[in-house]
Amino acid sequence: MRGIARGRTAAAIAAIAAVALAAGLAGCSSAKAPSASGATAPANPATTATTATTGGPPSAPDVAAGATLSKWVCPQVDGSSPRTSQFPSTPPPQCIDPSKTYVAQLTTSEGAVDITLDTKSTPSTANNFVVLSLYHYYDGTSIDRIDTSIDILQTGSPNTQNIADPGPGYTIADEGSGYSYSAGDVVMARTQAPNSGSAQYFFVVGPNGSQLDSQGTYVTFGHVTTGLDVLQKIEGLYEPCPPSSQTCLGGAPSQVVTISKVTITSS
Repeated sequence: MRGIARGRTAAAIAAIAAVALAAGLAGCSSAKAPSASGATAPANPATTATTATTGGPPSAPDVAAGATLSKWVCPQVDGSSPRTSQFPSTPPPQCIDPSKTYVAQLTTSEGAVDITLDTKSTPSTANNFVVLSLYHYYDGTSIDRIDTSIDILQTGSPNTQNIADPGPGYTIADEGSGYSYSAGDVVMARTQAPNSGSAQYFFVVGPNGSQLDSQGTYVTFGHVTTGLDVLQKIEGLYEPCPPSSQTCLGGAPSQVVTISKVTITSS
């Protein structure tokens, strides 16, 4: 396992639930709440990255706060809804048609990545990702975690750009269990508690993802159809976190890697 000690792998598997390491934080991966239609679009996010004074991987620039949605309304399918970062405390309504095929096209600073969402097996989780994407929740987020011992890249934290992100204001129910994991899987992150996922997710980019099979509780809701090589290149940027860090888990890219835009198409 790339020279990584067995104990570290076990720790990584346990820690993958740390969607909110510094917290059993506000329900683990949830927290605040966004705004409704008609809210003004936020200003452009900052563009300067910083490196912690203790060393380690650089921190991504903040993402400007979006609107607050006080009552659920499905986003516009053409992507014209304003950026929204806080939502009601309940999961989103069903806004997708599970009979259709949905593809999420991620524009990253390292290249394009396409994800085909599994609307048949995980309609609620896929719906959640589509809703957040169409509200531009993920635009500007960074790859904030790399763990080579289990071959994952984690992201989905616009509020803090790290795993301690409080999330969009709600959590969603787990869909199924007994999952096994392989390269290309796109998976919801959550804490050890059931039904605690909301927005953070991770890519499995190599064979060590199978180390998570013994848990099998992280919901796989899509698969990378284009750009797995891009994600593997990002894994190659791994730099370990400072031991004292409470918001950097395992490692992160040695240069800031951002997902500038997520575009949803259906057919």
